[in-house]
Amino acid sequence: MTIRVLIADDQAMVRTGFRMILSAEPDIEVVGEAVDGVEAVTAARDLDPDVVLMDIRMPRLDGLAALRRITRPTGGPKVVVVTTFDDDEHVREALDHGACGFVLKTSGATLLVEAIRAAASGEALVSPAITVRMLRGLTARRPAPRDVPLSPRELDVVLLVARGRTNAEVASALHVTVGTVKTHLASVQGKLGARNRVEIAAWAWESGLLGGER
Repeated sequence: MTIRVLIADDQAMVRTGFRMILSAEPDIEVVGEAVDGVEAVTAARDLDPDVVLMDIRMPRLDGLAALRRITRPTGGPKVVVVTTFDDDEHVREALDHGACGFVLKTSGATLLVEAIRAAASGEALVSPAITVRMLRGLTARRPAPRDVPLSPRELDVVLLVARGRTNAEVASALHVTVGTVKTHLASVQGKLGARNRVEIAAWAWESGLLGGER
């Protein structure tokens, strides 16, 4: 299945760069571009993309406001926020309003593509540096959840995800395939009742599985 993508960013060079990266992927098609939030909302309605790559700071209507207008409880495109601004407030607001990913523009092509594929499949992917920084503060604010029986290999996967590793990096570290990593994550999600890898990572930090890491 081809993933149809809309790129929303006010910088022409960024849109061109994203289009070049995504056009090289056999399962991704760029169906349109938008130069601000107003155009993004209109294009999302008219083009019906599977995924919208959304910048935060754009003229007329910023990306977070456009995100709130595009996302719906059922149906509609998934939104991956791609930005140079990584403060925690923006990250939380984006995820609270339905974003399926938050990726820094400096993260590189591999993570960008992985975030699009994750969003299209109903997952959420946040840049590793952001994930770890946000989750480190959870251990002091929330009680540890109940114990959940994970297999040794599932625990290996969870610990690496909690440290911000991508599926490909987890697979490389454990000498397994990416498909095997996804299988383990699906099993862990079922056991934890987690919606995505971000909640899995949060559970690991809240449970104290990362020890005294900072």
